[in-house]
Amino acid sequence: MEPTNSNFEKELRDQRELIEKIYVSVEKTRKYYLWTMWGTIIVFVLPLIAMAFALPYFMSTYSSYLTGSELGL
Repeated sequence: MEPTNSNFEKELRDQRELIEKIYVSVEKTRKYYLWTMWGTIIVFVLPLIAMAFALPYFMSTYSSYLTGSELGL
């Protein structure tokens, strides 16, 4: 009966090692996706929000320039 118990314990140790390796891999993947999400927000969403505020100002300035209101005509 002792050899069976020893094999069982060895199998449990092997599975525990594999589970720890899987956990490390999953955590690396999770961090990668987290940084990818932040990169997307910084590179795409923030400029989009900035353009929502800047574009009306530039359009107003441009249209007033075209009508000549700033030139005193």
